[in-house]
Amino acid sequence: MKNYRDSDYAVNKYASGIVYRFADKTIEITLEDYLRENPHKTQNDFAELKKLSDEIYLEQVRCENAQSKKTVSFHALEETVNCSVPSFEATLEQIENKQHRQNLAKKALDKLTETQRRRYILYVVKGLTMREIAEIEGVLHSKIQKSLLAAEKKMQKFITNK
Repeated sequence: MKNYRDSDYAVNKYASGIVYRFADKTIEITLEDYLRENPHKTQNDFAELKKLSDEIYLEQVRCENAQSKKTVSFHALEETVNCSVPSFEATLEQIENKQHRQNLAKKALDKLTETQRRRYILYVVKGLTMREIAEIEGVLHSKIQKSLLAAEKKMQKFITNK
């Protein structure tokens, strides 16, 4: 057997057989062992199994490498903004700002006509395209476009005056 200090993928790829590594031992299944245990199988069956085991080990290495790139060093962790928890005051301020923005948006929507409000909600909230809204309402695409532009102007004017 070869030097089994390498990764599972390297060990399996460069071995003539299929290598299984366990916590306490390493086993290599050779072509002869495989054919002796499976008399109805062929050398091609073993080659396919070997190729499949190489692919599995390679995918395992790729996953491990991807995970290790996500690892964060503990050095100077206290200085890392991404790992810190915002203060209660900062969280409260974020909630208040979000509520303020929501109230402002509701008031701005109230400045729109019913048609503009309906179209704006379909477009922005529901994510429909102008053409989809036009098809639903049975009007031309340009009418929807003009209505949405007018709605945006009204809302922008209301927000800037606040």
